Amino acid sequence: METHISCLFPELLAMIFGYLDVRDKGRAAQVCTAWRDAAYHKSVWRGVEAKLHLRRANPSLFPSLQARGIRRVQILSLRRSLSYVIQGMANIESLNLSGCYNLTDNGLGHAFVQEIGSLRALNLSLCKQITDSSLGRIAQYLKGLEVLELGGCSNITNTGLLLIAWGLQRLKSLNLRSCRHLSDVGIGHLAGMTRSAAEGCLGLEQLTLQDCQKLTDLSLKHISRGLTGLRLLNLSFCGGISDAGLLHLSHMGSLRSLNLRSCDNISDTGIMHLAMGSLRLSGLDVSFCDKVGDQSLAYIAQGLDGLKSLSLCSCHISDDGINRMVRQMHGLRTLNIGQCVRITDKGLELIAEHLSQLTGIDLYGCTRITKRGLERITQLPCLKSPPQQHERPWRNPETFIN
Repeated sequence: METHISCLFPELLAMIFGYLDVRDKGRAAQVCTAWRDAAYHKSVWRGVEAKLHLRRANPSLFPSLQARGIRRVQILSLRRSLSYVIQGMANIESLNLSGCYNLTDNGLGHAFVQEIGSLRALNLSLCKQITDSSLGRIAQYLKGLEVLELGGCSNITNTGLLLIAWGLQRLKSLNLRSCRHLSDVGIGHLAGMTRSAAEGCLGLEQLTLQDCQKLTDLSLKHISRGLTGLRLLNLSFCGGISDAGLLHLSHMGSLRSLNLRSCDNISDTGIMHLAMGSLRLSGLDVSFCDKVGDQSLAYIAQGLDGLKSLSLCSCHISDDGINRMVRQMHGLRTLNIGQCVRITDKGLELIAEHLSQLTGIDLYGCTRITKRGLERITQLPCLKSPPQQHERPWRNPETFIN
């Protein structure tokens, strides 16, 4: 005897609808009353982020979201007051305002007028009108915040970091990409190295400082002393960081991912500092550090042999460096060596012989590699996609470096 789908219990329908994408969930709710009731079950919408254009008043919008248990919201365009969102979503957990260029300190101030204990993640990336004034509001009313994205908020200063360090004691992830006014003083605030910052944000696990041009090795000293639980550190494009700064980081036992991409003053000496310390890195990116060469690969094999992901694009490495490294790096999963023009088929043969667990490799711009080398590397049993050295680089989506 066959059972029609209309005979299924609502709980079973809800389980089925949970596998649909967001658009199809909405379509299923329009089929009939029974499907609507099942589709509005909170389990169907668990983890879903509502993406909204706030252009005109819609009295049913937020009650509908709350009825489905949706607590994560992304605002795609903001033509109404932000307070409209905060008032409508009493238990909001995540608010993404990335790219809302018209958001001002005044608008944010009107929205955050009392403590919002449920909010855990706030994304203000590219909200270029936001200043330290807003960070004061955030520090005062969003004390439960764990994730704060401020990438591209170019008006943030060290004072803003002082406010964060004062008020956001539960912060785990902070993105300060391209906040050009920040200096060592601000990082000192975060790390609790200044009296005025009290304890600082000592629970930070992820810190992105990409393209913060005023930072020097003193920031790394602050980080190593105060942010001892840090797992991910992105210093890409920080031209003021040097080999001496890496000596400070070399004993951060919790650190798992380090991005030094395009840090022009990093050389083999800096890689030696990292390798001789007590680091247990799983991901390292030194791409476009043109002072990094074959000697660095020897250091990596000696002291960083637990790496799962290694990026060396455009570094001055050769087949000799590959030979020094691969014999000790059997756990490597992702290797990016694009634009390393001294690598030949011999280097690929060494990789294919020793790195049997490799799932992704970037060979874009490796002009001395021939069809013979490519055929050898494609024999790797775990490789997810065949590399092409003259096409755009294929990258493993599970790569550890951000």
